[in-house]
Amino acid sequence: MKNLARLIGIIATSIALSSTAQVATDSGLQSSVAPTAVPSPPAAARVPERAQIDEIFKETSLGKEADERRLHVEWRQLANRVANDADVIAAKKSVERAHTDLEKRQQLRAYYDLYYGRMREWASSSEMRTALDRLRLAHISQTTQPHVRSSEDSVLPTPSPSPKKKAQKGHFKKFQGGE
Repeated sequence: MKNLARLIGIIATSIALSSTAQVATDSGLQSSVAPTAVPSPPAAARVPERAQIDEIFKETSLGKEADERRLHVEWRQLANRVANDADVIAAKKSVERAHTDLEKRQQLRAYYDLYYGRMREWASSSEMRTALDRLRLAHISQTTQPHVRSSEDSVLPTPSPSPKKKAQKGHFKKFQGGE
């Protein structure tokens, strides 16, 4: 790239000198035209380094699917890194040792806070931090009891109940001999 910029500068200089040389050889023009200064070669355009170009492409959006894929890859790397953390492993084991449902829900909340907190510390972009906050809130909201509201659950969103399966009426009639 630097050699190309030098070559462009040399060509521009030689063009400027050749045009000045033509004016100097014509004696009729020399008396009527005031001598002009030789223009300096144009400043070579600043070409960004490869690392700068890479950063530009990392910042620009390549489309919704590409952005989601990039976030997923980064999330997977963070999850793998956090999974080996001693504090996170200990928090997960404490959830398994919980004796009551209330204790288990409290331990799960502490685990998710620690898990996503560590991932948030190592996240490289604000976009990733926002996605991690949404995932954390989704996991913590699963620990609520929608029909039994405790004071600590009141700030969390209530998960939507899963639909019940309908009994198949025709299935039973077939075995009763009614058909």
